[in-house]
Amino acid sequence: MSYINQIRKKIGHDLLIYLGAGVIVYDDGKILLQERKDNSKWALHAGGIEVGEELEETARRELFEETGLKAGNLELLGIYSGQDRFITYPNEDQVYMPGIYYICRNFVGDLRPQNEEVKQLKWFEITEIPKNIHEPNRRVIENFIRKISKE
Repeated sequence: MSYINQIRKKIGHDLLIYLGAGVIVYDDGKILLQERKDNSKWALHAGGIEVGEELEETARRELFEETGLKAGNLELLGIYSGQDRFITYPNEDQVYMPGIYYICRNFVGDLRPQNEEVKQLKWFEITEIPKNIHEPNRRVIENFIRKISKE
């Protein structure tokens, strides 16, 4: 049982501060997004840290679990906190999840969406990002696009 599941058994749906990490997979002018099963919004590949895990390990693990891809080099994009990091899940669990995000430009593996959390995986041109973005990822994606545009 994961750490968050153990805590949820004790606190129910109450607000939990939970640190996360995620990855923007970028290749040939496109980013890989996942359509989430819980809210049908497009999102990055991210999740919460486990006890004793390094944040970069969290990002790599979540990427692999959600997409089947193994990250090569990870480049720090940024650390995010603030009002847009509050999440209430459809099951009413509440979290405040500051997060660290990385850019992955080299990876291996075949796309394999995680059955429990992901409806589908899809590549998007950075100029054609869908409007239906999971709110905690919106600012991360906007910052990424600004960074790429300067390169």
